Amino acid sequence: METEYKAISLPKLNNLKPSLESTALKLMEEAGELAQAIGKFRGLNGESVKMSNKDVAEKISEELLDVAQVAVSMMFVLEDQYNISIDEKLKEHIEKLKKKGYIK
Repeated sequence: METEYKAISLPKLNNLKPSLESTALKLMEEAGELAQAIGKFRGLNGESVKMSNKDVAEKISEELLDVAQVAVSMMFVLEDQYNISIDEKLKEHIEKLKKKGYIK
């Protein structure tokens, strides 16, 4: 079985002066919103859910993309402010996944 990839391309946001710390805090905020959407809209908080499964998945996907956007923003911060090569880090990450047996 061949490894499947999901490619995503998100923009560098304009008019922001993010730091590593502010971006990390924003990432945690967005991850919290994703967790809240999953918990609330899946009824894990004890409330009855009045949304269809499709609408729930739509809301979760919106929150997931917010998380992805902030993660990409943090990549730009690492490249711009710390001279980190995200391309090189991505190669290292893929190799780590292979060594752990997550992908072939």
